[in-house]
This record gives sequence, C-alpha cells and structure tokens, in this order.
Amino acid sequence: MSTSSSLHPSVKAFGKFDPRAPSSLRSFERRLGISGRDGVYAWKSRIYSVQNLLDHLGRYTKSECSREKYLRHLAQFCHWSGLDPDKLVGLSKREAELLVQEFADELAANDCSRAYVNTVIKRLRTFFRVNGYSGNKELNVQRYFVPTRYRKIPEYIPTNDEVHSMADAAGGRRNRAIVHFLWTSGLRVSTCCALNYGDLANDLENGEPYVKISVYPKMKKRVADACKGLVSYYTFVSPETTEALRSYFREREEKYGKISFEDPLFYSDWTLWSRMERSSKRLGRRGIGLIVKKAAKLAGIKQWKHVTPHCLRKACESVLRSPTIDGSRLDKGTQEFLMGHILPGSQDAYYDKTKVDFHRREYAKLDFSRSGISSEARDILIDISKLEEHLKEGWMFVSKVSDQKIVIRRTKGVLRHN
Repeated sequence: MSTSSSLHPSVKAFGKFDPRAPSSLRSFERRLGISGRDGVYAWKSRIYSVQNLLDHLGRYTKSECSREKYLRHLAQFCHWSGLDPDKLVGLSKREAELLVQEFADELAANDCSRAYVNTVIKRLRTFFRVNGYSGNKELNVQRYFVPTRYRKIPEYIPTNDEVHSMADAAGGRRNRAIVHFLWTSGLRVSTCCALNYGDLANDLENGEPYVKISVYPKMKKRVADACKGLVSYYTFVSPETTEALRSYFREREEKYGKISFEDPLFYSDWTLWSRMERSSKRLGRRGIGLIVKKAAKLAGIKQWKHVTPHCLRKACESVLRSPTIDGSRLDKGTQEFLMGHILPGSQDAYYDKTKVDFHRREYAKLDFSRSGISSEARDILIDISKLEEHLKEGWMFVSKVSDQKIVIRRTKGVLRHN
C-alpha cells in the first residue's frame, strides 16, 4: 500500500495539500492587497491606506506577528462594514467613529472578551490615525471597562505536585521533556517553539545540570512572536528537566539519527511528514497546547480544560516568588529578569544582565520539588546505580527520570542507618 511519502511530488497528501509546499497568502492578506511575505515585496500592499499602516508598523516594530494581527482585524472590519480600506479613510470623522463603535459593540455582544474588544478598537484607531485622523480628527470611540483580574477564559495554575504528575502522565520522553521544560524555564510557548537544539547544545553536551536558555530577537525569523518586545534575556532549566531532555534526545537520535544544531528543539511527529523529515520539522503552538492539556487530563487535574502552556509559565513565576530551598527569596529584579520582563523605570538600564554564573546560582536555589517541601525535605538527582547506598542513608525513591537517572528525597531529621 502506498504512503504519503511515496506520492508523486505534485500529488497532494490525502487529497488535501502538500505540507512541503511554501505557505500561500491567507485570504485576509490577499483582500488587503499584500503581494507576499518574503523578498523585496514582503509585506507591501497595493492599497494606499493599508501601506500607510504597514509603514507605521515598520517604524514602530518589525514584528511579523504584530503586522498580521493588525491586518487581520482591519480585514474583519472591512468585511463587516462592506467597505474597502481606501473608502474607510474617506469617511467623515463622525461616520468613522460610529462605524468603529458599532463594530466594537457587536463584538462585545457576540461574547468576545472586553480586553479583546479594546485591542480591536486600538488597532482600528491606529489605522485611521496614520491615514489622517489625528489631532482634532482623532477618533473618539468608547472603550470597555476591564475590571481588575478580569479574565474571559478561565485558567488553572497547577501546583508543583500537579506539574510533576503531568510530566509523569504526558506519555513519551518528548512530551515529558516539554512539560518540565515549559515549567522550569518559564518560557512563553512561542519561544519554546522557536528554539533549536544548537541553542542548548553547549551546556547539554558539557554536562551542565542548570542549562542556560537564551532568548534573542533573531528567533523571530523562525517563529514570528518568539521574542516578545524584542527583549533579549536568558533563563535556565532544572537538573530534572536537563536529564529529561538528554533522555529525549537519546531516543530521538535512535529513531532519526544525529540531531543538527539547526534542528528544532521539539520536533513535530505529524504523520504527513515522512519519518526522516519529522526530526527537522518544528512543533507548533497548537501541538504543544494539546500535549499540555492532555497531560493535565491524564494527571487527574479536575480543571484540566483550563491548563495551558501559559499556565506553566505562571506556575514557574509562582516558584520564583516563593521561598527558595535555603528559606530566602530571590531579589525582585532577578525574578523579573528570569521571566523576561522589563524592570520598571530606570531599573532595567542599571540591572546587570551579564553575570550568567550569578543568575545560574540564584536559579539553583529555586524549589521545583514535589509537595512544596523545601522546609521539610530535599530532592536530588542521582545515577540509578547509587540508589542502594542512598537508601541506606535514609533517602527514599521518588521517580524515575530516565534509564540512568532517578529522583530521591530525604526528610530533615532522618538519621543515617549504620
């Protein structure tokens, strides 16, 4: 029986599409006169008012993700109003205000979140402003009040115990590594998708337990929103995560051969790719989201539907703000830096971001152990061959990380047995 990999190159897999073909322009991009995303004419529009918006965004930010979001909302507004962009900017100030307000009110009535509606208003006002509606002509559109801690979609932040259970239940070494990696690094999911093996290879291959993860603007060439706000920073992952990664890479190399520095950190196992292609194909946001949600469900978390990759980032932030293994707390500036946040006021300019060893030592104090028992016990990672001698000293087995490594724990006050 023939497979998708044996199909003629011109034949679309399963009669749907060829996953190897370059991505075509989306319908909303074509409607707004965009001719392409690459080359000399990348993100250029034949529609004058749309090009004004693109020029403005190019001066403010070169983020492809931002351009896409602005254009998507503009296209939705054009479709709803029945007017093309150049006709919109020919309206009077009052006509434009009424139209934008009516569109926003309809979005709110259709159960969109207030924060989302306000974002749409902001982007449409920007479109009109760069096309002459500034100063006295600035659109006056009423925004929606967003209460403190308002969320339209509920979320659930798992505890340390629950994240460990998620990793244990995730299924497969790749999925286990993903859950641990998102949690102990605190990275945004798009950043996680954009990482290559080469970004971690030096520390991994040199046996460093607290592997450094660098985030930098050039990652946006791989995934559009990989480096939010073009803010460069770095963070680390725990020894248990490091060992989970090594175990995952050993299995990956057994299946697909040696991993190159340019291969994605987490590959896609989508069956439309041939077996030998999969290791070089990047796992996307949706794929990681499904892995996290499934792991939460299998771990028995009642609110599993509300657990997302961003919830693991927030769970990491909780660890950063909690007491460390020595009972102290990380400096506020260090907490914010490891999360990739910009420090307020002039603090960011004066914060020393160059001391990697200092930040690694500070990170090593964090308590990612089960049960939040930093004041009562400590967990360590050891070779499985050393388990027996540790058991004699009062340690107890906690979990198996790989074929060679296990996690053990000892509670304070337990004496060595002679």
